Amino acid sequence: VRIVESGGGLVQPGGSLRLSCVLYGSDSGFYPMGWYRQAPGKQRELVAQISARGMSTDYAQSVKGRFTISKDDAKNTVYLQMNGLKPEDTAVYYCKPIPLPDAWGQGTQVTVSS
Repeated sequence: VRIVESGGGLVQPGGSLRLSCVLYGSDSGFYPMGWYRQAPGKQRELVAQISARGMSTDYAQSVKGRFTISKDDAKNTVYLQMNGLKPEDTAVYYCKPIPLPDAWGQGTQVTVSS
C-alpha cells in the first residue's frame, strides 16, 4: 500500500484546511482509516478515524467539533476537514489504514501561526 497525503500549509489561527489522502495498491473501503498527527517532540497520535464502510467516525477530544473525517471510496481518497485551527494543531499529519502498522506515507505539514 502506498499513501500520499496533501493539502497542508500555513494558516492563521481560526482558519481552515482540507487534507487529502490517496491510497494506491489498496481499497479505502476495505479498512477503517485514520488520520494521525505528530507535533515536534511529541508522540504520534490518532486524531480521527472512520469505519471501513464510512458509517461511523470518532475523534480525539482535542479536535472534536472542529475536524471532520470523510472518504470517497470511488477515488480511494480520505479527507480531513479542519476548521477553527489552533496553534496546537501544528504537526505533520498522516493518513493510514488503521490495521496496517507500517503503511505510513510522507505526511503533510500543517502550521497554524499568525
